[in-house]
Amino acid sequence: MPRPADRTGEPTTGDTAPARIPRFTRAERRVHRATATLLTLCILTAACLYLPFLAELVGRRALLVTVHEWSGILLPVPLLLGLASRALRADLTRLNRYGPHDRRWLHCVLRPALRRRHAARPSGKFNAGQKLYAAWIAGAALVMMATGLLMWFTHLAPVIWRTGATFVHDWLALAVIIAVAGHVWMAFGDPEARRGMRTGSVDAQWARREHPLWVHKERGDHRGDP
Repeated sequence: MPRPADRTGEPTTGDTAPARIPRFTRAERRVHRATATLLTLCILTAACLYLPFLAELVGRRALLVTVHEWSGILLPVPLLLGLASRALRADLTRLNRYGPHDRRWLHCVLRPALRRRHAARPSGKFNAGQKLYAAWIAGAALVMMATGLLMWFTHLAPVIWRTGATFVHDWLALAVIIAVAGHVWMAFGDPEARRGMRTGSVDAQWARREHPLWVHKERGDHRGDP
């Protein structure tokens, strides 16, 4: 028996509960969780290695170094394994495509007057901020791995290269921590986005408000986000 529809034409799961729209597959959620776990290990072990009071509190420096090194080396593995998922590959394509709506989204975010004038911020499945964050964190991870390998295997390069690698690794690590902290902060401010990553589906009204072009695409409107 077909489900009843609400006033906007969206089907509902009951008399009052709005429908939920599938957003992430199980494979995508597992890749996200595994990557987040490895990145968290990298950050926590780095903090214990670089902050004296944490180093004294935790001890076992050799173990921390080993965990830090291997969690960094394994960081891209979940994503590489996840490429077997068609849904993940499609989302990676979306993350790498920018359109006029992304520019409008950024203008609305960066210009308070424009944000007040236009309450709606056009967005596909991923908004411009998410796309920029994904691109930046991917690039930073590659640089961190390259510099980390130079620091780990000291025979790979001369001393001056290793010194430069250490400088880049340390300061880029700080930038990564700040970016990840901002990502987590934004996630805590959006419970429905967290629910979508946890369960795989999101509220239809939230999707229409935050990602209207994606909803149009899901309905078969090809003017939406690719």
